[in-house]
Amino acid sequence: MDGGPQYNPRTVEEVFRDFKGRRAGMIKALTTDVEEFYQQCDPEKENLCLYGFPNELWEVNLPAEEVPPELPEPALGVNFARDGMQEKDWLSLVAVHSDAWLLAVAFYFGARFGFDKADRKRLFNMINDLPTIFEVVTGAEKKQVKEKSSVSNHSSNKSKANSKVRVSESAKYLKGGQPKDEDDEGLDEVEEEEEHGDTLCGACGENYASDEFWICCDICEKWFHGKCVKITPARAEHIKHYKCPSCSNKRARP
Repeated sequence: MDGGPQYNPRTVEEVFRDFKGRRAGMIKALTTDVEEFYQQCDPEKENLCLYGFPNELWEVNLPAEEVPPELPEPALGVNFARDGMQEKDWLSLVAVHSDAWLLAVAFYFGARFGFDKADRKRLFNMINDLPTIFEVVTGAEKKQVKEKSSVSNHSSNKSKANSKVRVSESAKYLKGGQPKDEDDEGLDEVEEEEEHGDTLCGACGENYASDEFWICCDICEKWFHGKCVKITPARAEHIKHYKCPSCSNKRARP
């Protein structure tokens, strides 16, 4: 496997960092790198697994040969179901099994290094604060946020979805290009955080932050960090209709 050198996280913070890295890699496989993931999951091949690594990389490979394995193994044979169901349903199924594997790995480390009840509870709470891979892939987390929004927020949410780019610099300047007062700037940044704080990146699943460049897909209306989809503010200015990697790669499946 190409996930870099093996290491064993020993503290709650290290295990959580390991969890986040593996999670980010698997989210990439199922979102921004979905076309490559689809192609690698050839049903004609042997039982394949989707692995996530602490350095945010992913890999489709055969299961470990050691018995018992060094770490818990992911779901076996994810490639076999690829052509037997709708692509979105297949990706959702892989996402659910990936969530289960991440928890298994995290609490394997917890058991191995003697986490007590308080440590296990703290680790779970840290993990539970993040949306699951399933929620990121299916957009379930975004739907939950929408359902919680009041009718009075509907118009502001709609205008947010219709806008193309969100960048912290927009909080500093008026449409005419004149700088705002510092007091107005600070107020706008707070309002922006409150309005978009529940928005999640469709690639990495992390929350919105006012100091980061974001862009919205005009097809699925998901928001993405510019760095996650390799779009800069300068490049975004020349894009009339942005399509995220997942929507760009969609095509009719046999």
